[in-house]
Amino acid sequence: MMTTLFLSPQRRAAAMLAGLAFALPAAAQLQRLDDQALSRVHGQGLLTMSNGSLGGFDFTRIGFDADIALSANLRNVRLGEYSLAARNGLGADIDMPLLQFGRSDAGDAARLVQISNPYFEFVYRGDAAAREVIGMRIGFDGISGDVGLKLASLSGSLRVGASGADGAPLLLDSRLDPGGGKRWDGACAAPCLPMAQLGGVRAGDASGPSRDFWISMLKTGVQFQAPAGSAQLPDPAQAGLWLNWRDRLVALGVNGVTPPNLPKGR
Repeated sequence: MMTTLFLSPQRRAAAMLAGLAFALPAAAQLQRLDDQALSRVHGQGLLTMSNGSLGGFDFTRIGFDADIALSANLRNVRLGEYSLAARNGLGADIDMPLLQFGRSDAGDAARLVQISNPYFEFVYRGDAAAREVIGMRIGFDGISGDVGLKLASLSGSLRVGASGADGAPLLLDSRLDPGGGKRWDGACAAPCLPMAQLGGVRAGDASGPSRDFWISMLKTGVQFQAPAGSAQLPDPAQAGLWLNWRDRLVALGVNGVTPPNLPKGR
């Protein structure tokens, strides 16, 4: 018997993001090892689990201790569709016409995005007698490479550095939004880089990968813990869908053009 599951558009998009986080390509052939060969084998579990607490919330993180080289395209992702009287914008917390991992106009080594330790993290509050699930987030401990990114509206905390055509520094920063980053259309005054002119970002630099990419789904605001390798707490995530990405990001350009990422061989 086959059962078909129908999902709303926003749930399909969330499922695709979760699939990206945990789709680990594998190809292996079982091989018998004798005791001597087995003694030379070292390994560790794929899954890691950790617990923490902050600000009255408890956290349980399930991580995939793995490195992934990824090339993928997602289009027309809309997450968190509901009416918000204070600032409805385009009617979704995140409206993302394009999210593209990698590019095809570069060499083989550069076309892929490197991702380390994707994870799920669940958020609770209350004691054992009255435990309440607040929500969860999906993220990566590290991400390096070129990511095509088009945003029509954003609920989140995003910071991207850039240089204008004249070499002057520009900045796209949701902290400049008077609405606190909730359903922000990215409009801002110079020398800000408007979100409409963003076509992608280069994640990571000579000092290491970008360390704070995550998307949360929450029924109330939550202060998450600092990312691995940093003591800086992220901006508090608001209720609904919320995207956080501020660490070591530079715009690929300021003309709104996204580099191509065609399947290899085309």
